[in-house]
Amino acid sequence: MTNVLRFIACLSVFCLSQASAQEYPTKVITMVVPFAAGGPTDTVARLIGAPMSKTLKQQVIVENVLGAGGTIAANRVAKSAPDGYTLLIHHIGHSTAPALYRKLPYDALNDFEPIGLINEVPMTLVAKKDFPAKDLKELITLFMSAIQTELTAVPYNGTGPAMNDLLGGQVDIMCDQTTNTTSQIKAGKIKVYGVTTKKRVASLSNVPTMDEAGLKGFEVSVWHGLYAPKGTPKPVIDKLTKALQAALKDDNVKQRFAELGTEPVAENRATPTALRAHLKAEIDKWSPIIKKAGVYAD
Repeated sequence: MTNVLRFIACLSVFCLSQASAQEYPTKVITMVVPFAAGGPTDTVARLIGAPMSKTLKQQVIVENVLGAGGTIAANRVAKSAPDGYTLLIHHIGHSTAPALYRKLPYDALNDFEPIGLINEVPMTLVAKKDFPAKDLKELITLFMSAIQTELTAVPYNGTGPAMNDLLGGQVDIMCDQTTNTTSQIKAGKIKVYGVTTKKRVASLSNVPTMDEAGLKGFEVSVWHGLYAPKGTPKPVIDKLTKALQAALKDDNVKQRFAELGTEPVAENRATPTALRAHLKAEIDKWSPIIKKAGVYAD
């Protein structure tokens, strides 16, 4: 009798969870951003959040949870209820964290349910407006001749505040995503030395690639993905994936992405399978590089 009761209880829980998943969503969904408001990840989150809200018929709000290179936000989502109401949007840092942090409180690959890739973003090497080097060659020469000058890396909770300091002249040089630098470059408020992709960026067509500017073979891009906590029911993930795919086809999203020097991924990459494969490949790519460099964060 006990086993029968246990079976009935388990069946009831399963049926309730399935019913709940089919009704999802019934309340506000929170998309956690690991960085400060105004930065590139925050911008991407807010751009896709609006059309996702329309598809899901529930508001998708953005919450900025700062600190520890995005790991505080990621840990919070990993430990959240797997019900689809707390999501994580993260960039390439989600793949570098496993090697970079000695005591990561979550498994970047296995403690999340991937929803889909969002976009891939070129990086730009920029400097304050009055920085003396006029191009990358001069910038490299400047560093070589001033090798005894102490260089200070300034940590920020996001590149939004870092950009403010670059504009204000408190910071000399920064490498950041086109989603955060394009408007400032076009306005002539900062100096740009190159983009980090193989090809020039359409919205910055007059800016050379780093390869063209003298750093042969240099290529780096930042990508964003959307995740839910491990154990989130598949019907919920399916609804979120469809909402993401619809958002990436939204005319405003495509236009704003283009203005910011990026573009949505193709629909077949905005899927759980594609994001999981991409995340694993990126972890495998960056882990040996980080370990070889001996760069760790506590």
